[in-house]
Amino acid sequence: MCTFEEVIAFLPPALRLRARELPKPLWDRVEEFRLRAGRLPTVSLEGDELHLPGEGAVPRRELELTVELVTQASAHTALEAARRGYLPLKGGHRLGLCGSVWTEEGQVRNLRSLSSLNLRVAHAAPGCGAPVLRALGANGELPNTLVLAPPGGGKTTLLRDLVRLISDGLVLRPLRVGLCDERGEVAALWEGEPQFDVGGRTDILEGCPKAQALLMLLRAMTPQVLACDELTDPADLAALTHCANCGSRLLATVHAGSVEELAVRPLYRELLDRRLFSRAVVIRRGADRAFRVEALPC
Repeated sequence: MCTFEEVIAFLPPALRLRARELPKPLWDRVEEFRLRAGRLPTVSLEGDELHLPGEGAVPRRELELTVELVTQASAHTALEAARRGYLPLKGGHRLGLCGSVWTEEGQVRNLRSLSSLNLRVAHAAPGCGAPVLRALGANGELPNTLVLAPPGGGKTTLLRDLVRLISDGLVLRPLRVGLCDERGEVAALWEGEPQFDVGGRTDILEGCPKAQALLMLLRAMTPQVLACDELTDPADLAALTHCANCGSRLLATVHAGSVEELAVRPLYRELLDRRLFSRAVVIRRGADRAFRVEALPC
């Protein structure tokens, strides 16, 4: 089954039929399906959001039915498990959720009265990281590297391929990789097996907060490289510092459009100040994604 068919299988029948009316040349370019109660359904193509073919707004019941389809459970039961705002799906895809949140003692306990869903399509691009890795490892060694791009810019796709190339030694010498896959989007484990190729020397810890996962992998799997997606918390920086001091190479992604943007955001300013990373890969989005390697102060 192609990725497009795999993803629209999570949609209710009426929306699935509308999705299939998209011109086939667009199928491989679809990044997201967005369903908003009382609004026309849309599809995201390389940053542009377009209405799906067909007529009619999305009833709220269709949102609940989508959740039931992807979880094989009632919407009420499934939403109790959606405290992080999304549900991981087979194949590395993800369903983001919005609605009324119930909190207790400052913690999200449940999500109810759904208002919108974002069915995000996972893409693999084998080989996209090869020229990047050759530029990074010009001296034969992998430097500690940050991958930068705005949301939806392709950070996870590039990270996945870099992990595969490093693990299998397809550009540089092969290295053991410990992959922190907190949201299940990089390797997409399903019954213990990755749905995406992340290399034969990669050990994966999924669903665990990055700060904890980094230290668990360091202690248990002796990785030569530690990789993680989307640094967002000061605890992540503390864990990365400890891992770097123990000799592991670091590979991570952050939400930022440039190195200059890193410098004006407090968390990433601290990241720069710690001098953990010596290289940045900046992803530029246009008709095709372009990658630029920049030196960081170290």
